[in-house]
Amino acid sequence: MASPVEAMMKSSNPGSGTTPRTSQAERRSSRRCKMTQLMRIRPSDPERDPFDDIRGTVSVSRTGAYFQSSEGGYAVGMRLFITMPYSKEPTAMNREYLAEVVRRDALPNGLFGVGFKILMEMGIQHGYNMGGGQGSRK
Repeated sequence: MASPVEAMMKSSNPGSGTTPRTSQAERRSSRRCKMTQLMRIRPSDPERDPFDDIRGTVSVSRTGAYFQSSEGGYAVGMRLFITMPYSKEPTAMNREYLAEVVRRDALPNGLFGVGFKILMEMGIQHGYNMGGGQGSRK
């Protein structure tokens, strides 16, 4: 006999309805939200060819995002520095993350669909300089 919690889980499970599912199992750990969030993407490996890609997301979740890019240098397993949300404003407080590419699709429009999962937060990247650079000390 199922416990009340198990009965609730079965009745509220969205995959148990009459909607047909594809043969591939859902691997996402959190729900997706279709929204555009501007981000800056760079490879974290210094031995890879460098690029600086500024793109909007197609969908985001708590643990990752999916976007389209014309940059062909993305590969599954590649580590990235992601600044999100990204703004060039001098007072912007951009957050930077270390992420890993988990999906790369060749799209019919000639672009690549790239999905990444966030591995860890690197910190806040300030867009301003408080005058602490070289030449400020005497």
